[in-house]
Amino acid sequence: MKTSDLEFLGGVPVSKLRKKPLDRQLNRRMKRAFDIVFSSAVILFIFTWLFPLLALAVKLSSRGPVFFKQKRLGRDNKEFTCWKFRSMRMNKEADVKQATKNDPRVTAVGRFLRKSNLDEMPQFWNVLLGHMSVVGPRPHPIRLNEQYRDIIDKYMVRHFVRPGITGWAQVNGFRGETSTPDLMERRVEMDIWYLENWSFWLDLKVVVKTVTNMLGKEKMAY
Repeated sequence: MKTSDLEFLGGVPVSKLRKKPLDRQLNRRMKRAFDIVFSSAVILFIFTWLFPLLALAVKLSSRGPVFFKQKRLGRDNKEFTCWKFRSMRMNKEADVKQATKNDPRVTAVGRFLRKSNLDEMPQFWNVLLGHMSVVGPRPHPIRLNEQYRDIIDKYMVRHFVRPGITGWAQVNGFRGETSTPDLMERRVEMDIWYLENWSFWLDLKVVVKTVTNMLGKEKMAY
């Protein structure tokens, strides 16, 4: 591969994609404006009453902090702290082992939060601060990035944009545990399709589908 076919993210060489819609400054600004407006609305009109209720439920569910925070990689491979409501009992494997079906570490409140995606609500602060986007490739734990970036083609392309609270892969069935490289590869393919086909209307479609999925049953929501 020629050097001209590569870009670098934090010193990591990454295969270039064809020209992407979000290469255009206007599109990036439009997406960021949507993130600011949407996250501000959620924080002002939903956080004010739902946030304390969920925080209290988590606190009463088991011993430990209300929030789970974890270092993840964002746009241009930059590290940031990703926030979630804690859905598991305190355990030493939280940073190294993904949640599995019927995982005994997950509390009863945590199961509800994970199935409804409400455990992700604190990430609207990440969006407002510019670490994340409402829609984009989900940020993986750093351990998973290190595991897959050398074995899945174009894996690091996901980091050309801000990671999302929800994403095209997630609303199409590829959320939660990635127990095999094949599942991760399919998720990455979905993420790359999103980058190559981004539009404002696609983001709206993902948001609407995320809400409808929250009201239904998802096999991978555990």
